[in-house]
Amino acid sequence: MDNKPAITRKGLKLLLAGVLVMLAGFILMMGGRLQDPQVFNYAMFDFRRLVAAPIVIVAGVVVVIVAIMRRDAE
Repeated sequence: MDNKPAITRKGLKLLLAGVLVMLAGFILMMGGRLQDPQVFNYAMFDFRRLVAAPIVIVAGVVVVIVAIMRRDAE
């Protein structure tokens, strides 16, 4: 029976980094609200919300998957 923990300290740090990257992507996606709902806001279709934020979120998901799936050298 092997008494090694399921996730190591390095894996936990990588997992936390991935969650923080995903959080940064969601923060990039925020904003664009106007006081008057009858006025169309073109700012919600800018590069940051449509391209950059989803790429950052997907990068965070990839980091989390790598953190979960990686194996440490024995």
